[in-house]
Amino acid sequence: MNNSIVFWELASHDQEKSVRFFREVFGWEITFDETLGFYTVDPGTSCSGPIDGGIFTLRKAKLPFLTLYIEVEEIEKKAEEITAAGGFIVEEPFRISERSKICIFNEPSGVSFGMIQRI
Repeated sequence: MNNSIVFWELASHDQEKSVRFFREVFGWEITFDETLGFYTVDPGTSCSGPIDGGIFTLRKAKLPFLTLYIEVEEIEKKAEEITAAGGFIVEEPFRISERSKICIFNEPSGVSFGMIQRI
């Protein structure tokens, strides 16, 4: 075991709206688990392997936070889809290095996520 992140949770104000959003924009397979009483995401559709991470000191933000990044192929196009599906772009796509662009967005209930595009 290499201590990789293998699970995540999204506590939403409107789970149905959040589920629709991630199905529509990212094509994730999400099903309701009667036994657990909540939706589960097929890891094959939302994660392709170990998840890298980073730790840093706050600069702009006033409170600590966690952001999960979703890798996409066309970040500008995906940002448009997010807006069309009821999400909100917090930070428009921008280059963070020669090899990557990122974008921060809120899904419809207001929870923040990020997208990354490898160039």
